[in-house]
Amino acid sequence: MTQMTKKMKAAREGIDPKAVYPLGAAVKMVKARATAKFDETIEVAMNLGVDPRHADQMVRGVVALPNGTGRTVRVAVFAKGEKADEAKAAGADIVGAEDLMETIQKGTIEFDRCIATPDMMPLVGRLGKILGPRGLMPNPRVGTVTPDVKKAVEDAKGGAVEFRVEKAGILHAGIGKASFTEQQLEENVRAFIGAVLKAKPAGAKGSYVKKTALTSTMGPGVKIDIASVMGE
Repeated sequence: MTQMTKKMKAAREGIDPKAVYPLGAAVKMVKARATAKFDETIEVAMNLGVDPRHADQMVRGVVALPNGTGRTVRVAVFAKGEKADEAKAAGADIVGAEDLMETIQKGTIEFDRCIATPDMMPLVGRLGKILGPRGLMPNPRVGTVTPDVKKAVEDAKGGAVEFRVEKAGILHAGIGKASFTEQQLEENVRAFIGAVLKAKPAGAKGSYVKKTALTSTMGPGVKIDIASVMGE
């Protein structure tokens, strides 16, 4: 068993691992313990009562956080002609078609979000085995396959966060930075969890949200009272 360092012990002081805290208190505790020399990412983790192996229990979506994520997102767009020009004007970092496909096939992936116009999907489809496992495959359900590349690029750059439930019903995403104000983090948490609740699949049975916790990159997790998040 790994021994806990003095710093880890100090960070966990004052946190009851069995307790759930109101959102405001949880944000305060996590921010106070984000003491690394870099601006730590604040992340929400949720344990959902779904089995993603079943199609009718998959939870997936996208949400535009009101205060952004605090990180620079590199966006690649598969488009041609006028749509390619729109993507470049909107701030896309990489724009291409066959040339971009070849670059990715060679193993060079220098982007965090991939967007494609519908007519490019036969081309992009060839990259499924490369982009899929990395969570980068464009998908119309999350707005990354769209003729409106301008909006898609602006949303990605402005703090839109994609989420997808993983094995054992775990879902997590970065929702801000430790340098954000408490109010900014609270607003982002509410927006993110609200989107996950709206994405509840038809096949979900019993308790949909089992546990929710907030943590920083190097800090301990703090469990959140879901009712406090939604103002109940």
